[in-house]
Amino acid sequence: MTRPLCRGLSGGTSFTNGAHNGHVLSNPIGFTRTQKGLASLLLKVGLLLTFLTLMGSLYWSLSISLSISASQSRISLMRHRRLQEQIIGDLLDIGQIPLHSGRSGMFEFCSQDYENYVPCYYNITEILEAEELGLTLEFERECARATKIDCLILPPKNYRIPLRWPRGRDVIWKENVKITGQHFSSGSLTKRMMVEEEQISFKSDSLMVDGIEDYSHQIAEMICLRNESNFNEARIRAVLDIGCGYGSFGAHLFFKDVITMCVANYEASGSQVQLTLERGIPAMIGSFTKRQLPIPFLSFDMVHCAFCGIDWDKNDGLLLVEIDRLLRPGGFFVYTSPTNTHKSLRDRENQKKWELIREYTEKLCWEMLSQQDETVVWKKPTEKKCYSTRKESLAVCGKSHDFELPYYQPLNPCIAGTRSQRWIPLEIRRPWPPQAQLNSAELEMHGVHPDDFSDDAHSWHLAVQNYWSLLSPLVFSDHPKRPGDEDPHPPYNMLRNVLDMNAKFGGFNNALLEAGKSAWVMNVVPTIGENYLPLIFDRGFIGVQHNWCEAFPTFPRTYDMVHASGFLSLKHRCSTLDIFSEVDRILRPEGWIILHDKAPLIEAIRSITILLKWDARLMDVDSNSDEKLLVCQKPFFRKPQLW
Repeated sequence: MTRPLCRGLSGGTSFTNGAHNGHVLSNPIGFTRTQKGLASLLLKVGLLLTFLTLMGSLYWSLSISLSISASQSRISLMRHRRLQEQIIGDLLDIGQIPLHSGRSGMFEFCSQDYENYVPCYYNITEILEAEELGLTLEFERECARATKIDCLILPPKNYRIPLRWPRGRDVIWKENVKITGQHFSSGSLTKRMMVEEEQISFKSDSLMVDGIEDYSHQIAEMICLRNESNFNEARIRAVLDIGCGYGSFGAHLFFKDVITMCVANYEASGSQVQLTLERGIPAMIGSFTKRQLPIPFLSFDMVHCAFCGIDWDKNDGLLLVEIDRLLRPGGFFVYTSPTNTHKSLRDRENQKKWELIREYTEKLCWEMLSQQDETVVWKKPTEKKCYSTRKESLAVCGKSHDFELPYYQPLNPCIAGTRSQRWIPLEIRRPWPPQAQLNSAELEMHGVHPDDFSDDAHSWHLAVQNYWSLLSPLVFSDHPKRPGDEDPHPPYNMLRNVLDMNAKFGGFNNALLEAGKSAWVMNVVPTIGENYLPLIFDRGFIGVQHNWCEAFPTFPRTYDMVHASGFLSLKHRCSTLDIFSEVDRILRPEGWIILHDKAPLIEAIRSITILLKWDARLMDVDSNSDEKLLVCQKPFFRKPQLW
C-alpha cells in the first residue's frame, strides 16, 4: 500500500498479470478459444438451469400462498419477485463478461472514425455522408437510437498528455483536439488563439475587443462592483457560461474564486466543449432547444452568454424561462451580442428582436441593471410578489411542474422554484468559501442530519490523504516528474479534470479543495440514487444529474481521473461492463480510476478491468473494513502505423 503505482505502458512497469507488447496483450486469463467457448456454453446452461429453478420456486411460493391470508400472500409474492429479479439481474450482469470476451478475451480497438465519438449525439454514417455533401448537421441528444460499441477508442495519432495546470490553461497540443484547416482559415478561431506548429496558445486571447480581463472588469462595474475580484462580495460563485467560445471567461474567473460551467451544443469538429475541457475548464455538451439541462433550479449565481448564437427572442421566450429556472433569486443574466448596440438597433429586424427580448424579460420580472456597448445585464428578482402583482408576468409553475429532477425534461413555460425552501436571495447567502460548510438549518432543508454530514466530511478528509499516498509521487507529490520532463512548476498537480460518478454530498470535491489541490470536480448524481445535487450547488460546487446507462455528455479523453465510491452498490439497469467502457471513453490516456466499495463487488469488477486493458491494483481500506479499493490506470495505447 505504501509502494507507488507505476505508469503502465508509457513508462514503468504494469501492475496487471499480462505483459504489454505494442498493441497485442497476452491473455491474462489463460484460456484457449475452445476452452472459452466451452466455458461460455456452460455458463449459458447454468443461467438457464438457474432461471428454471427460480420459476419452479415461484410456482411453489404461489401454491403455499393460497393457504395464507390475501395480504400476507401479496407481501410474500412481492418479496419473492424482488429477490428473483435481483438474482437474474446479477447473473445477467456477470454473464456479460464471457459474452463480450468470447472472441478474443478483450475489447478490440475502434477504427479511426470513432476517434471523437460521442454517443447520443454522434452517428458515424450521418457524419460521413454530411461531410461528403458539405452539409451541416444539427445535433440533439438522442440516446434511444445510440449504438453501443464494444471497442476501445484510441487517441489521435500525435496525441500528447496535456500540460500541467496552470500552464495547460493557456497552451494545448493542437493534435489533441479535432480542428480542421477550414476552422483556421475562416477566422472564427484565429481571433481567439495563436496557432503555432504544434500548440494552440490562448495567452493573447481577444474574444472581446479589449480582452477578457477588461470585459470581466466591465461586467463587475455594471453590477456595481469595483472589479471582478469583488464578485465574491456579490455572492457570485457558480457561473453558467453558454456557448463559452473556448473557456477563456471561465479560465480568467477561476483565479477569482469563481467556477464556471461551459455548456455548448455538440459540434463534430472545432468543438467549444472539447477545447475548453482540454484547457482544464469545466464544460459539458448541452442544448437549449427542446429540453431542460440536467441541473436543478436555483443553482447558478450568474448566467453568461457572449456571442453564444442563441435566439432568445424565439419560442415565446421559452429559452429565457429556462435561464430563469437555473438562476438564484437576485442572480444575473449577462448577454453580449453585436445586435445590442445602438448602431445595430437601427436595423428593423434587430430592433424587433430586441423588443421581444425586453418584453420577455419584463414578463419574468427581471430588472435591467445596465447596458454598455454590446453587453446588457439583467437581475432576477429576490421577492416573489412581482409574479402576482404584474399583469404581464408569466404564470408560476404548479406543483406537478415545479420539481428538482430535470433529467432532460421538456422545457416549461412557467416560473419554477418559487415554492422551494432554496429560494434564498443571493445577497443574504454566505460568501465563498464559508458557504461550502452548510449549517444545520441548511442541511435540514435538504433532509440531511448534521452528524451524517460531519461524518462524511471527516471520512473524505482521511480518504483523500490515503489517495495521495497511493498515487504519489506520480500524480500528487511535490515532484511528479515523468521521464523526459523538465522540473514542474507550482502547484505540482498533474490532475485537473476530475469526475465523481456518485458524488452524494460533494464530500470528495470539498476534501480536494481543503487539501489545496487545483483540481475541479464534476459532481455526478446518478438518477437511481438520492438526489443531493441541489445541496452540491448550494455548497458552491457544480455537477449534473446523470443516468449511467447512457453516455456522459462529453468528448473522449476529457477527464484525468474518474472516482466512484459506493457506485457499484447501486442497482443499475444495464451492464456494469457497458458503464465502464463508457468510463474508458471519457478518460484520458494515463488517466486514473479509483473505485471504493464493498469487497465482493470490487473483486468482481477486476474481470472488467482486464477486458478494458486497464492496469489495476486491489487494496484493503483498513484491516477492520469489509470494503476494498481498486486503483486503475488507463494505459497510453497508440494507433497502429497503418492508420
